[in-house]
Amino acid sequence: MTDSPADRADDGRWRQLAILAATVLLALVPWFSAAAVAPLIAADWGIGTLETVLLTVAVQLGFVVGALVIAFTGAADVIPARRLVAGGALLAAAANAAFALVATDLATALPLRALSGAGIAAVYPVAMKVLSGWFRTRRGLAVGVLIGAITFGSALPHLIRALGAVADHDWRTIVLAATVPCLAATLLAWYGVRDGPMDVPAARLSLRMARSALGERSVQLANLGYLGHMWELYAMWTWVPAFVAASLALSGNVPAAASSAIAFLVVGSGAVGCVAAGALADRLGRTTLTIAAMALSGSSAIVAGLLFGAPTAIVVVVLVVWGITVVADSAQFSTAVSELSPPGTAGSALALQTAAGFLLTGITMVGIGLLDPTDQQSWTLAFAILAAGPAVGIVAMLRLRRRPDAVRMAGGRR
Repeated sequence: MTDSPADRADDGRWRQLAILAATVLLALVPWFSAAAVAPLIAADWGIGTLETVLLTVAVQLGFVVGALVIAFTGAADVIPARRLVAGGALLAAAANAAFALVATDLATALPLRALSGAGIAAVYPVAMKVLSGWFRTRRGLAVGVLIGAITFGSALPHLIRALGAVADHDWRTIVLAATVPCLAATLLAWYGVRDGPMDVPAARLSLRMARSALGERSVQLANLGYLGHMWELYAMWTWVPAFVAASLALSGNVPAAASSAIAFLVVGSGAVGCVAAGALADRLGRTTLTIAAMALSGSSAIVAGLLFGAPTAIVVVVLVVWGITVVADSAQFSTAVSELSPPGTAGSALALQTAAGFLLTGITMVGIGLLDPTDQQSWTLAFAILAAGPAVGIVAMLRLRRRPDAVRMAGGRR
């Protein structure tokens, strides 16, 4: 008797999930390598806080361009996944190493940072495609693990800086160290990533199909929820290290290593939220989970801004809650769009959703840089602005929940 594809998937899907999660975790380290050492770069190049955030915004833009090129060309259906993921990780590593070794100002750094983002665009979106070929059941948990790996990888540069105290004044050494995990991801992808027995076509981008999907009111509401989520997420990840450093500085001379360790804890804690949300999403329903996560993350943002300069333990607790909840709902918006879109249009809708979300992040990332990072009122205002995103997202998901076609989500659990 011949085994079904689902039976064959059971044989190796958890091993493949571990390989994909490890690959994504290691490949994502360069993303926030500049943010982890932003004060050191600012001092070295004589630039302000606003200019340093452009080093991370450039990664966002590079990611958008890379993801759209892959979606337009259908590269993920032509190039074997292991080659595409390994090639993307290698590009991200090479660009990050070049940033550490040869960049001398923004003009030379920004193109290299954008190349890192373009490389990463061939890693985790393609890893998500591979994952769908291995998991028909327990997919929510699997996606949660993968998003958790993305979150933990994004946090690792802060740990590298915290552990590299001897190189604390040499940002190039820290950024170069962030390249090593990405090189490891290249090898792991090349030798370990394999398409699953239930392999599905990649999300191709057709503007005609995208218009068809986006014409659906429920898809529009799911996208609005996603945009509210993205309004907050990457700006939080970018600016929490500066907030922690400035808040701790009010209580005395705190070493940079301590601030970086706390930043790692806060951002990395989001991995817990991703895995928990992935396990619960299909049971609770998409709107229930996203509304709860956004309510907690938005509230945490407001409270954190008010606690600037408060005792460290209290600040850290609130920030960890924020870190867990700010990314917990991330996968559910994409899943909702895939469930609500007309047949054959979800891939195009998701490609545009991702592009719009990452472009939006640049607004809040740059906008917060216009404020005074040493002033409590500025942080209170900045984090209240971030909380506006989840507030809009909650309204969108409440309206989606009341629509008749919402029963197509999470097996009728809305």
